[in-house]
Amino acid sequence: MANLVTSLCCVVLAAVVVAYAQRRSQLVARNQYERMGSDVTMQCGSLDNDASVSWKVNGTDVKAQHHLEGPRLVLNEVDLGHNGLYSCFQNPHGERRDTIYLHIGIPPRDPTVTCRSNTYPKGFYCSWHQLHPTYIPTTFEVDVQHNQRSLEVQKDPDHKNRCRVRFPEVFSSYPYKVNVTAVNALGKASTTISFEESSIVKPDPPERVTATPIRFNARRLEVSWQSPATWPDIDNFPLKYFLRYRPLIREMWQHVELSDSTSHTITDAYAGKEYIIQVAAKDTEIGTWSDWSVAVHATPWIEDPLPITSTTEVDFPTETKTSPIPNAAAVYVM
Repeated sequence: MANLVTSLCCVVLAAVVVAYAQRRSQLVARNQYERMGSDVTMQCGSLDNDASVSWKVNGTDVKAQHHLEGPRLVLNEVDLGHNGLYSCFQNPHGERRDTIYLHIGIPPRDPTVTCRSNTYPKGFYCSWHQLHPTYIPTTFEVDVQHNQRSLEVQKDPDHKNRCRVRFPEVFSSYPYKVNVTAVNALGKASTTISFEESSIVKPDPPERVTATPIRFNARRLEVSWQSPATWPDIDNFPLKYFLRYRPLIREMWQHVELSDSTSHTITDAYAGKEYIIQVAAKDTEIGTWSDWSVAVHATPWIEDPLPITSTTEVDFPTETKTSPIPNAAAVYVM
């Protein structure tokens, strides 16, 4: 008898668990991703084809162009306006049987990928982006190959679509191959690029650029700067610099290339004219020039003008009698 009671209890408990699971599945929304411009069919749970149901989106009646096929709702030529939370209710009692969150988007296209080393010889970073939005969550898978082996890829914590890779060796003659695959619920697309180590070396711009007028010299400006803080080994991998400057009244730049100095004196500035000045950096042997530094403005020394001497009016008395002038009549000033 005890065994029979136990068995009955187990059957009842199992039925309750199944009913609870079914009920919970009706309450928890499931995601459905569909391509923009397509016709979309949403199925109301596991109801039979002859079931009669009604649908709501975000709590209101479905107003978009649609039709019903038994327990299925069919939307025509969907766009972003069809996004929302759809719920179906079984007639005649109106019991909710399913909830679907509809996401409209497009499959990813081939991502645009660029790689650069601003920390040579430590490593390089690669970044990527989609030229067109997908409107739904899209992830990226990155694979980096060098000399027939896969390299460790570290996701950049500060940039969503960027990763960093350490150089396995310096001065390698083997090319690097980077593959980035964009993946979402509607499809995937990938881009592969190859490059030589030397072709991606590009420092960050020089920092703390200053320009100072030189006292008593109306045509000179003293310019100084610091190498980029991201460049890790300035002693063994020195940089050279490119200085450009022009007065604001002219459009044409003047240029000076410097070996490894971090200062330069401009000697041909126009007296009294404001100048704009920028500096770029490059590894002395490989790679390309950095972007220009933040522009600074300076004006050569201008001599202080001499003080202007002002005249002082003299007050005369209103009536004065002067002494007689020899051989002349007395003179009175009234």
